[in-house]
Amino acid sequence: MSIKVAVPKETAEGERRVAIESSVIAKLVKLGAEVLVETGAGSAAHIPDSAFSGATIVPTANDLYQQADIVLKVQPPSDAEIAQLKEGSVLIGMLQPYQNPERIAALKAKNITAYAMELIPRISRAQAMDVLSSQAAIAGYKAAIMGADLAPRFFPMLTTAAGTIRPSKVIIIGVGVAGLQAIATARRLGAVVEAYDVRSATKEQVQSLGAKFIELGITAEGAGGYARELTAEEKQQQQEALAKHIATADVLITTAAVPGRPSPKIIPESTVDGMKSGAVIIDLAAEGGGNCTLTQPGKTIVHNGVTIHAPLNVPSQVPVHASEMYAKNLLNFLTPMLKGGEYAPDFSDEVIAGALLTHEGKIMNDTIRQLVEGA
Repeated sequence: MSIKVAVPKETAEGERRVAIESSVIAKLVKLGAEVLVETGAGSAAHIPDSAFSGATIVPTANDLYQQADIVLKVQPPSDAEIAQLKEGSVLIGMLQPYQNPERIAALKAKNITAYAMELIPRISRAQAMDVLSSQAAIAGYKAAIMGADLAPRFFPMLTTAAGTIRPSKVIIIGVGVAGLQAIATARRLGAVVEAYDVRSATKEQVQSLGAKFIELGITAEGAGGYARELTAEEKQQQQEALAKHIATADVLITTAAVPGRPSPKIIPESTVDGMKSGAVIIDLAAEGGGNCTLTQPGKTIVHNGVTIHAPLNVPSQVPVHASEMYAKNLLNFLTPMLKGGEYAPDFSDEVIAGALLTHEGKIMNDTIRQLVEGA
């Protein structure tokens, strides 16, 4: 009997993405799987049930979970959803393992084999499975659009009968995938763009997109392509040097994040006070508390004439393409584990082992196990 891969409708507030799309269904079926999709799973992403050709539409979440061998999700399961999972079934999604130890303990107790897509090693072979990158690209694009929308100025230079209007200056802090996409989008909109990252290796990437790299003389190269956390002295030096550049910005986009930790506070109130009236800050690091000390996650505030916008779950605001990219990440991760219509993972594979969170009643990731069990 074929393995049943199931996709429920997301229940988290504000989540509009879905973990499947039509081309992925066709490929899973070709691999020998039977695909089940809950009624209305794609409605928030403007994808009707009729678009899920090749899948069986299941009327309720409970019916879906009772049949599912493998469950694909976007957001982590709620307590109610964990209760509905079949014991011993497989769960694949963005499980936010650092944020909710109780959820991981519940998956362990129910003998769920859970894979956290955020834990996939960031190696060349796994790039097509990298949900952090695919969703960050969407967030970076959207951040530039948000900045243009909230700014009281044009982004491009305009020559009109009423005179020439100078282009806006956009400064981007953090040149990962989100930062690079923000640079590219702001440039397309006609802004003058400058960018800063503590990883000096990003300079060429910034320049290749036509932006200027801000050099402060502080580097923090870390493992896996991430930045390490700065020392207190380095943070102070960074803030003081950045403040001079930020004072000239019309729009500031911050994207700096450290996996599993609160977002670094690199924009203090004093720096915001030095910005021009009408300037805008888009804090993409709001999920981790924000890069600005004044940030209120999920809210938009105005401080001394500066608008500070701190959106949450930005990829969900572009649900059609976000779902498509995410579903393909899942397919690329799942494909090596499906053989002849059966689930047959190779736990010696570093990608599969790296993403493995719980299995056979155990927490397999050492860092998460210490977080949950304290040992």
